[in-house]
Amino acid sequence: MTGEVDGAAERSASGNRVLVVDDDAALTRALAINLRAHGWDVTAAPTGSAALDAVASTRPDVVLLDLGLPDMPGLDVIAGIRGWTRVPIVVLSARQLGDDKVDALDAGADDYVTKPFAMNELLARLRAAVRRAEPAQAEEPVVTAGDLRIDLARRQVSRAGEEVRLSPTEWALLEVLVRNRGRLVDRKLLLHEVWGPAYSTETNYLRVYTAQLRRKLEQDPSHPKHILTHPGAGYRFEE
Repeated sequence: MTGEVDGAAERSASGNRVLVVDDDAALTRALAINLRAHGWDVTAAPTGSAALDAVASTRPDVVLLDLGLPDMPGLDVIAGIRGWTRVPIVVLSARQLGDDKVDALDAGADDYVTKPFAMNELLARLRAAVRRAEPAQAEEPVVTAGDLRIDLARRQVSRAGEEVRLSPTEWALLEVLVRNRGRLVDRKLLLHEVWGPAYSTETNYLRVYTAQLRRKLEQDPSHPKHILTHPGAGYRFEE
């Protein structure tokens, strides 16, 4: 993140840590001045990539995210954050079309504020997002298991240092298992999370896709160490 993320050296005692993600330097400075004047500890990131790094390193209490970033779509940033943490995300965007708001909320954003905006309203929305937030958990964006490295924020997997390419469905299945690592995940829950509620009985899908994941990720797919089956119950990921 060298040169990309500008953050306060000391964390505020109030716990009101906000990450502002916007490539408009003038707007970011104005937001930072106003937010700090109201007791917020502000970190800024001008790109989506810097934002993903900053969420992992600074652990903000809320993310204020502009969708129009120079390096990646804002929806991809939301998906990357949601891959490993439930930190509240408030979208701040000039896009006022209904579909943009729906897409952002469906991707995992908690609120949506359009530009121009009143600072008092924005502050109220940030406070509300923090109040509604789930209790903080010790989450990590990168999980290592043997020679596997699984980056939940960037949706990347490597094995022994070599990138492993997964299909969207393979990734979705692996993500659910890794986020619940060490715990048995029920078959119906997996099917609902990966394929949707209409597929709650299609257990053959799980057999096919777990076999594909084992071929790509396990040293010995016939004797897996990480993706384990509990017959008749579900699956478990072990580190």
